[in-house]
Amino acid sequence: MNAITLPDIAAQTTSPTLPLDWVGMCGVALPLILEGRCITAHADAGVSLDDAGARGIHMSRLYLALEALEREELTTGALRRVLARFLDSHLGLSTRASIRLQGKALLKRPALVSPLAGWKAYPFEVSARKDRWGFHVELHLELAYSSTCPCSAALARQLIQQRFSEDFANRPLELEQVLTWLGGSQGIVATPHSQRSSAQLWVRLGAGEDIPLRRLADLAEQALGTAVQTAVKRADEQAFALANGQNLMFCEDAARRLSDALQGQDWLTGFRLRVVHAESLHAHDAVAEYRWNYSAE
Repeated sequence: MNAITLPDIAAQTTSPTLPLDWVGMCGVALPLILEGRCITAHADAGVSLDDAGARGIHMSRLYLALEALEREELTTGALRRVLARFLDSHLGLSTRASIRLQGKALLKRPALVSPLAGWKAYPFEVSARKDRWGFHVELHLELAYSSTCPCSAALARQLIQQRFSEDFANRPLELEQVLTWLGGSQGIVATPHSQRSSAQLWVRLGAGEDIPLRRLADLAEQALGTAVQTAVKRADEQAFALANGQNLMFCEDAARRLSDALQGQDWLTGFRLRVVHAESLHAHDAVAEYRWNYSAE
């Protein structure tokens, strides 16, 4: 029996119409190996369609090229090879290729004081493209932290001072009485407001091979000082309260801390950052942004 030749409609030529900037697939489920662990991710993969006479691209060739990412650690080299395969399989049709990988990386984080530890999820995105300007890779990472308002802390301290003056104005001070007062509800008449906050970092990577997700997360959390916790005991919660009290910050402070930390790194060529403090005082958020050597493209 003769083999039946199946029609390839995408390969059919048409009268010249319009080249397209990007054609591909979005949301392709894909396992990745990152930081030595297999994680579930989704990929957007595509190429330009420069031949105005071509009806379409070969989607299946892009899909099959993605399989290479299942078998090795995610590196810039692996991304470069996949993009090269995208273009090799579309010779004469495409001159630009791109891929975007989205997922959540799980990093194990120790408690502040106790021997406990727990897993924390970090949403991330790795974007790579190959075009006539070369090969480019960017890492986007989102992380959560706690921020305590410096203004509310000062106002709370003032109220505590006033109450202390009222309660001890005409009394001799005795250490035990003061300690009892400080440990009671009348001593802490006001507390500063804190809020869960988030930082988003877009980092353009240099010539290195690795995808420095853990390095970036560690760097950012060290700069901020009050990363949200996982498993805790009371001693850890107390240490967290102490860290917040000694680490007051507006969103502007957080943005500047992150900028200072990132600008000292030789493995990146530019970055953009955005911090959001979801205020407990207001019904709106406080936001700060900054970019360094990062122009919109």
